[in-house]
Amino acid sequence: MKLNFPFSPKKSLLILLGIVFILYCLFQARFLILGPQVSVTSPQDGEIVTSPLVVMRGLARNAAWISLNGGQIFTNEDGLWEEKLIVSPGTSIMTVTVRDRWGRERSKTTRIIFK
Repeated sequence: MKLNFPFSPKKSLLILLGIVFILYCLFQARFLILGPQVSVTSPQDGEIVTSPLVVMRGLARNAAWISLNGGQIFTNEDGLWEEKLIVSPGTSIMTVTVRDRWGRERSKTTRIIFK
């Protein structure tokens, strides 16, 4: 009894390799597809601080431009950023905004309380 397959083994292998290649390209382009990403690692949202000097740290991915409360800041080659701020007593709100080269934006807001 002879089995009839719709594709020859060579065609099946080429189709499989094509699918793997397309999936690999999509995986590598995931940051371009998702747009810019930003996170604040310190201080945490709602954190109570006892010193007026606050060091904000975070990570930005796929960002062509980054700002903290409207003023441009810079990242290192790994996308890490760090800025020192002086806060007044009470609640302070800091907003980090990133934009990619196509104009897509994301923001992350952090509130801290200085007592």
